[in-house]
Amino acid sequence: MTGTASLEEKWLSPSAALIEDMKSIKGDIMILGAGGKIGPSIARLARQAIERAGLPTRVIAVSRFSEEGLVDALNAEGIETIVANLMDDSQLQALPEVENVLYLAGTKFGTSNNEPYTWAMNTYLPGRVAEKFHKSKIVVYSTGNVYPFTTVASGGATEELRADPVGEYGQSCLGRERLFQYFSSVHGTPLLIYRLNYAIDFRYGVLLEVAKSVLNGKPIDLSTGHVNVIWQGDANEMAIRSLLHCEAPSKILNITGPETVSLRWLAKEFGRIFNTEPQFVNEEQATALLSNAAESFRLFGYPRTTLKQMIGITAQWLQEGGQTINKPTHFQERKGQF
Repeated sequence: MTGTASLEEKWLSPSAALIEDMKSIKGDIMILGAGGKIGPSIARLARQAIERAGLPTRVIAVSRFSEEGLVDALNAEGIETIVANLMDDSQLQALPEVENVLYLAGTKFGTSNNEPYTWAMNTYLPGRVAEKFHKSKIVVYSTGNVYPFTTVASGGATEELRADPVGEYGQSCLGRERLFQYFSSVHGTPLLIYRLNYAIDFRYGVLLEVAKSVLNGKPIDLSTGHVNVIWQGDANEMAIRSLLHCEAPSKILNITGPETVSLRWLAKEFGRIFNTEPQFVNEEQATALLSNAAESFRLFGYPRTTLKQMIGITAQWLQEGGQTINKPTHFQERKGQF
């Protein structure tokens, strides 16, 4: 097993808590939008947990699957796949009924140049999906971008803070939530709005972007000087386990790590590992896009993967030449233009 393969095996395996909770999730699990950054990893995690729990549950991954070879790879791991364009209503309506849905479909990157498509994907489509699967339990992936910026000293936005997104991307994501909430109220659909920011993996995320800048001697913009991060494997576990916490009317849940992370400190940590001095531009502002995830910790406990571990994992992945995904988070963006 190569170094990078060993890292994946170690850090993307199901926990005992997930395996135990899987025994209480009744029925098959369908992942809509399973071909993106998160979809394949959450499908694999669910499949592994099901197998270790000794259950007959099916995992069904639905996507256009534009990445070559992904369908065959998922099928080989026991994950059923359906190739479908969810924006084609005939294909959406043809999907089988299931007891549990993880809704990952949406768009972010390049939205400032294609606003009509952004609203269609992030707001129109959710209404169609909510009607189609109104008899299912649904966990809806959303984002902390629906919140306003909060002061660093505040500890971040709680679920009780009124949504007030900056820019059309965040507004369209709030639209996604509102459409699902509406149909939840109409049909009594058990629903959980899963507000995530920022998940990081070996291949993408805030930590990788900072690490690459430090390693390559590129200056780091400190205008947004603080962030929240959570390991993708931990976030995936919480998403699957959230199927046990869907409610009608809907429940909102923030998902992120427990720390308010200083970007300056983070860069210096990578600088220490890489034996180089980070470069900075601009100064930290008093506000940032921050979330308080205390409610999720009450439900699931603290994430297994600590911040220091995430830093070490990211540095090792880069140093060993692991594959990365060129989809920046734009965590520095303060005007909502993604």
